[in-house]
Amino acid sequence: MSTIPPEDNVPHSMEPDAATQARWEEQERAASAATRDIADVPAVEIITTTAVHLLSAAAVKTGLADDPANQTDLDEARKLINALAGLISAAAPEVSDMHARSLRDGLRSVQLAFREASVIPDPIGKGPGEKWTGPVT
Repeated sequence: MSTIPPEDNVPHSMEPDAATQARWEEQERAASAATRDIADVPAVEIITTTAVHLLSAAAVKTGLADDPANQTDLDEARKLINALAGLISAAAPEVSDMHARSLRDGLRSVQLAFREASVIPDPIGKGPGEKWTGPVT
């Protein structure tokens, strides 16, 4: 036995009014216009966008944000920095030097911030991402 009423028994109060329906349709059109097909996005843009997201998250987790007392999480930061270092190292030959250089600079900054935030610093060459970047001092 179904608890869903048949369509013709739906109370009119549950149906959206014309203004609400029009707003939903406009939002749908705006979302469709703003969405790009992933097939149309160049690989370099996907790689750099992903790296920037990892870099931003790592910066927050190392305490380089508005509320370091509540946002710092060095365990999470280590994971993000390792992933970022691996991505940058693997992608560097594929992206231009201009892109790779700025990403490496950002990576080095969060690696240094991690080292500074650590109560017990990792040995030189053993910090997050240093497997791929070499020692950061």
